[in-house]
Amino acid sequence: MEIYIIRHGKTPWNVDRRLQGGTDIELNQDGIDLAMKTGEGLKDVDFDVVYSSPLKRALETAKLIVGDRDIPIITDDRLREINFGEMEGGYGMKLKDNPESPFYNFFHHPEKYDIGTGETFESVMSRTAEFLTEVVEPKENDYKRIMIVGHGAMNKGLQCHMLGHGVEDYWKGDLQHNCAFNIYELKDGKYTLIENNKTFFEK
Repeated sequence: MEIYIIRHGKTPWNVDRRLQGGTDIELNQDGIDLAMKTGEGLKDVDFDVVYSSPLKRALETAKLIVGDRDIPIITDDRLREINFGEMEGGYGMKLKDNPESPFYNFFHHPEKYDIGTGETFESVMSRTAEFLTEVVEPKENDYKRIMIVGHGAMNKGLQCHMLGHGVEDYWKGDLQHNCAFNIYELKDGKYTLIENNKTFFEK
């Protein structure tokens, strides 16, 4: 089975570099355009099913990529983005290099990350691993190709299960651009990364 893991298109909060998390932000026009370009690039690639985060920015991306093709789109709460609690809406990219900020460990030391009211990486890893083991892996021999449309941090949670990363290696590898996709192969219960951070537009 091939698994395409795609990050949602751009939103106004992506542009402002704000922490979106569980806040339900819609795509901006650029995000819509990127999703449509991605759909055009994947129009001849057959998918058995698409799984999506229920958040608007991901679900809208999934719908734009699928277009008028008869491919089922199934939402699953376990594919939601990490929740930042009271820090949602904050300008996280301005805080990430400030050692005094509770957000500092998010990228620098994920194994120490804890902002109290928000979700931990361990929680994201647990729910995404559960999704893969309960939903995806049992279909290894039934489906030829599936798509998962999600979020930057949540998609990394999927990767932790797929590649056997611990929380300290949560951010290992590239962070996906908006509407970029990684392709994995699942064969005999083992995942292999085939394509990384691929797009159909200039990054």
